[in-house]
Amino acid sequence: MSRILFLLLVVFGVLSGHTRADDRPNVIMAFADDWGRYAGAYADLNPGGISDAVSTPHFDRVASEGLLFTRAFVSAPSCTPCRSSLLSGQHFWRCGRGAILRGAIWDFSSPSYPLLMKDAGYRIGHTYKVWSPGTPADAPHGGKATGFNSAGRKFNAFSQTAMKSDDHEAAKKQLYDEVRQNFLSFVDADGNGKLDGDQPFCYWFGPTNCHRKWIAGSGKALWGIDPDSLKGKLPKYLPDVPTIREDFADYLGEVQAFDAGLGVIMEEMTRLGLDKNTILVVSGDHGMPGVSRGKCNLYDMGTHVPLAIRWPERISNPGRVIDDFVSLPDLATTFLEVSDVEIPDTMTATSLVPIFKSEQAGQVIPERDAVFTGRERHVDHARIGNKPYPQRAIRTDEYLYVVNFEPDRWPMGTAPGYGEPGELSKADDFQEALTENTFAGFGDMDASPTKAWIITHRRQDPKSFDYAVGKLPEFELYNVKSDPDCMVNLASKLEHQETRNKLHLRLMEELHRTKDPRVSDDPIFESSPYTDLTRPKGK
Repeated sequence: MSRILFLLLVVFGVLSGHTRADDRPNVIMAFADDWGRYAGAYADLNPGGISDAVSTPHFDRVASEGLLFTRAFVSAPSCTPCRSSLLSGQHFWRCGRGAILRGAIWDFSSPSYPLLMKDAGYRIGHTYKVWSPGTPADAPHGGKATGFNSAGRKFNAFSQTAMKSDDHEAAKKQLYDEVRQNFLSFVDADGNGKLDGDQPFCYWFGPTNCHRKWIAGSGKALWGIDPDSLKGKLPKYLPDVPTIREDFADYLGEVQAFDAGLGVIMEEMTRLGLDKNTILVVSGDHGMPGVSRGKCNLYDMGTHVPLAIRWPERISNPGRVIDDFVSLPDLATTFLEVSDVEIPDTMTATSLVPIFKSEQAGQVIPERDAVFTGRERHVDHARIGNKPYPQRAIRTDEYLYVVNFEPDRWPMGTAPGYGEPGELSKADDFQEALTENTFAGFGDMDASPTKAWIITHRRQDPKSFDYAVGKLPEFELYNVKSDPDCMVNLASKLEHQETRNKLHLRLMEELHRTKDPRVSDDPIFESSPYTDLTRPKGK
């Protein structure tokens, strides 16, 4: 082979293993902390629910110019385990110490897609949160060295910051400018209006403003969201009372703030000419915090998340609505495939590229007919021996089947003086603590006005209390088509035994196939180091 021919082959990627760097797509992951499946695009598909009250024009634009996924789920409804699974392209239970939240450690034994892309010539960067709490912080995306937060991190406290100002709109614009400057410090550090360098990039935009706490009344004050517009639209397991409706309105306000930040990123992408060959993915890491059956629960309120993907150069027939079941770890293998990076054997997830290439809407790939979810340790179970709350589930088009491996434990932890049976020892005098301090009681449910209302009204409304923090049976089976709020457990009904047995078999086959420690002879989540840490002192 002549030297000239050899050089030409290298330049055009024949020998290098991938196409020229200029031709590989940029990747932007816009990932909101605690954002459940609420967006205007979903209200258009299913009017009459909570999404009716929220406006998300930028997410909706991504969906209309790309793909809107109706059945996207997290691997685990807890921040760190969810992110561990997404970044490493596998079920959360395969992520070692990354499978828990408090006490999580990233030991680099699982390859992450950003670091693999970096090794393949991508420039990587992130703003706000990628992977935390955990040590080292944001490690799967390069840690502090690849963080771009020079303009600040006030967007993470959006309502707290904006509500302090007499001019709400001016304060909001300052927060949008923070997003802009942080993004530009990564893609256009010299300010010449052009992309820095000739490498493709991988960027993560991860504000935490949808995570509690936010300011009561901010949804209406900052965004005009009337709590009363949510009357009759809350799930059946939540009391439809003013306190809880306002809590939802404030949460939806934070969703709109995230969407506005997304709009800033999209505006800069267009200005810099990045909008054509950039794959933009928008999603959230689990459902709403501090409410019954939300964050830390395997019901849809906890695991069902928004997902829209835009890539003008490669997505066929944009504007499609996709009903295939997608687990967020599928994004890791997708990013590696479109970047022409070899997918490691540790990744058990399946790329979405075949859906990109299809012209079809609805159910595109018949085999994508279910997802698997689970949970181990979240925040604080010190009062029950510091043990996790182990759950696994399978979700199909028609059913949700859940196995609670330790049904004698309390799903959300316990509260001071709470026995079996028994009463909360301090009656109602800790309402403020339940609103402000997650660790005042039932620590796996974030502190919130909703949590405080439900617990302090437990005598008047014991059913709502049980839905929020009560013990669960070993097996749960719900028909999510006829009973979307999962109010009637069918697991013990004789006429549903065949369905339960089939789902149980399929779930267990997946757990064994992927070597879930929970079903092994050594359930590592029950012993040190997974059970070592308790709640922080003073909280």
